[in-house]
Amino acid sequence: MLSPDRITLHEEGEAIARLSRTRARVAVALSLVMIAMYFGFMTMFAFAKPTMGTILAPGLSLCILLGAGVIVGSFVLCLVYVVWANRFYDPAVRLLMN
Repeated sequence: MLSPDRITLHEEGEAIARLSRTRARVAVALSLVMIAMYFGFMTMFAFAKPTMGTILAPGLSLCILLGAGVIVGSFVLCLVYVVWANRFYDPAVRLLMN
């Protein structure tokens, strides 16, 4: 028969594992979005040169705009992760540590 201490340790272990799986899912999802943005841009850069060379305004081509979009998108994804971590992950970790 398990003692109450062992049951608590087992439940804590399950909670830590669930939290770890959740964090991994969020990280993988955000990473896949970043990979899609980057490789989408690079694929267009390699295979759609006329499209990427489209001039939108004097001195501004579609390529420059999309390149800046990839950079801004990476910052946005970072912000999404920080907000998620501050609202959900960090409080859950604090709860487990107490």
